[in-house]
Amino acid sequence: MRSVLMRAGAVLALSAALAACGGSPPAPQHRDDDWHSPVQILLKYADKDGRVTRAALEAGLRRDFDAADLNRDGVLEPDEVRKVNDARWAEDQSATSPLVDWNGDGVIDFNEFAATARSLFQQYDRNGDGVLTPDELRPQGPGVQKPGDEQQQNGHGHGRGRGGGGGGPPGGGQSGGDGNPGG
Repeated sequence: MRSVLMRAGAVLALSAALAACGGSPPAPQHRDDDWHSPVQILLKYADKDGRVTRAALEAGLRRDFDAADLNRDGVLEPDEVRKVNDARWAEDQSATSPLVDWNGDGVIDFNEFAATARSLFQQYDRNGDGVLTPDELRPQGPGVQKPGDEQQQNGHGHGRGRGGGGGGPPGGGQSGGDGNPGG
């Protein structure tokens, strides 16, 4: 019992010492050619004029999901998820948004698969008409920064990290029966 208490005390002392050494981590250095806007996730569904409609997005997401569902059981099993995430990472590391099992059931369903793209679509559809124009797909305004830019400008890092993935399913995980979030 005494040795357990001594070890616990040593761990606490070491933790306190390490915490005292803290500080701001160095700002990551980004090369412009290494970073791509998360809008890249949507561009694969654009038509020849560079526009992305909600219908084209949903149809493209469904095709991608069906292609990834190798055993045709309507969900992505862990091995299928790993293949999708590996392919996404290899395609574009800076705009990658890995698949996440938001509801914790051990598989990725279509709504989880589509969550990031749907969230980005909603974010970029500034006029709410269900069509992303080339102008809407071009990040604009003072709030649009590459990850790391904020740290380099003011020394504080509170960005969203790599990928800008949307942080969860749109609408807090609520989905209407039509496959559209919140609807």
